[in-house]
Amino acid sequence: MTGNLKSVTDKTFAAEVLNSNKPVLVDFWAEWCGPCRLIAPALESLAADHGEKLSIVQLNVDENPMTAAQYGVRSIPMLNVYQDGKVVKTIVGAKPKSALTHELREFLS
Repeated sequence: MTGNLKSVTDKTFAAEVLNSNKPVLVDFWAEWCGPCRLIAPALESLAADHGEKLSIVQLNVDENPMTAAQYGVRSIPMLNVYQDGKVVKTIVGAKPKSALTHELREFLS
C-alpha cells in the first residue's frame, strides 16, 4: 500500500465507504493478482490528482471475504464507485489511467 490509497476492511467498509459524503472508488484486489498490481500506479495517480472529488480505497478480497461476497466480486481487479451508499459504477479488469479517467469522468469534474 502506498501513500494515496487507503485500506478498508469488512469492519470499516460501511463507515468509510457507504457513509462517505463524497463518491468512493473501491479497488477490490489481492496480493497474488498481477493485473491488480498493474493498475495500482494508475489508482495512486488518480487519488493524487482527484482526491478532493473522489476517494479511492482498496479492499483485499482474501482478507475481507464478507464485503467481497456481499458485492458479488468474482473477478479482480474490480472497481466499484459508491455514492450515497449504493454502487453507481463498476469497472472490471485492468485499464490504463487514461481509460480509467474517461470512465470516471462524471466523478472527477
